[in-house]
Amino acid sequence: MTMTDFKSLGIAPRILENLTALGLVTPTPIQAQAIPHVMKGRDLMGLAQTGTGKTAAFGLPILSALIAFGRRPNPKAPRALILAPTRELATQITDNLTAFARETPIRTFRVVGGASLNTQAERLARGIDILVATPGRLIDLLDRKALTLQDVRYLVLDEADQMLDIGFIHALRQIARLLPAERQTMLFSATMPKLIEELAQTYLQDPIRVEVAAPGKPAEKITQGVHFVNQGDKAKLLADYLKAHPEELALVFGRTKHGSDKLARVLTGWGFSVGAIHGNKSQNQRERTLQSFREGEVKVLVATDVAARGLDIPDVRHVYNYDLPNVPENYVHRIGRTARAGRDGRAVALCSPNEMAELRDIEKTMKAAIPVIGGEVPFEPERIRARASQNGTAPKGGKPAHRGQGGHGGHGGHGGQKSGAPGAKTGGARPPRRPSRRPKSERAA
Repeated sequence: MTMTDFKSLGIAPRILENLTALGLVTPTPIQAQAIPHVMKGRDLMGLAQTGTGKTAAFGLPILSALIAFGRRPNPKAPRALILAPTRELATQITDNLTAFARETPIRTFRVVGGASLNTQAERLARGIDILVATPGRLIDLLDRKALTLQDVRYLVLDEADQMLDIGFIHALRQIARLLPAERQTMLFSATMPKLIEELAQTYLQDPIRVEVAAPGKPAEKITQGVHFVNQGDKAKLLADYLKAHPEELALVFGRTKHGSDKLARVLTGWGFSVGAIHGNKSQNQRERTLQSFREGEVKVLVATDVAARGLDIPDVRHVYNYDLPNVPENYVHRIGRTARAGRDGRAVALCSPNEMAELRDIEKTMKAAIPVIGGEVPFEPERIRARASQNGTAPKGGKPAHRGQGGHGGHGGHGGQKSGAPGAKTGGARPPRRPSRRPKSERAA
């Protein structure tokens, strides 16, 4: 089913006026395919990458239904519950729904960690229509009896794969037991691991499945590249890339909170305008940093995967994977922070020799190789030892006698290539992947 405008989808007139004022006229593919089924009351499983307009796909039908319902909500009893994995995504959803519902009686409220439980409980006591929550904070409020889920008629699990990835499965199962059986449920995910299928069986009844992009496929307008470099030379190489685009917003992803803070301090010392967000930052700190980034006061934002979902900043032109993610699907979510709203974007992965396994997993997930734009492809230790053994040059202890293609000659480990220069030599075919011995990534919501 294809619809050419929002009016044909049956959206409430007041909301249509708000969409027009926001410049939203033509539905995206996920909206055009999902909204008709949601309007009919069907449970829905939506598969779509980030940045495709999923908030409107579930939000517009829910808002239209609540407006038609026409009665104020009971105290502590929201009628719609939207669960999101991170504070940033919860904030984005709340802002979008508030804009869609302008000059209607529908009220949306967000509850996330890092804010006062008492303040949130007081607001819930006055009654709200739509509650947007992270699972952990929702459990906290339920334990305090600050709200009940008995009136929930519309439930949305947004970015469900990320919620599972950061350990919310037990919270989701606990929440499921408190929901009424008579409800409409929508689950949205960018990927479909086995646990998502099991979660869908728990929450959904005879769902319609809508898929508008292959899981693990990045947006078409993102220009990707991988630059091979020694771990110790990454900061200088990143600085070279940032200097080449001084007025454009760049998002840099690190693996750990401590490492992201350290990198932000180094870049600041080198004269860049840098902010950092991760799970150890308070909600106010994160919001202030994000606002400065949106307004262009901060040009470089260093973040952990807490920011991979939910950041909708259209002006981000560059994403740098300073550390490759352990979970390959997170690569797609990270680079999806650029090329938003039809714009072009660029994503560069800085890959050290120890991250070759992660790179292989990412390419396997995307079913495509990432073009090499700098450095030389490093041999992996097993392949070096095998080649040395064949040549009779293996030293005692089995360690390689030379680095072969793994040598990163020249400044900053650039392998003789200027920073960011496309078409750098790759030094032959890529080596086979080996199991990763790196620790699991630090995850925080």
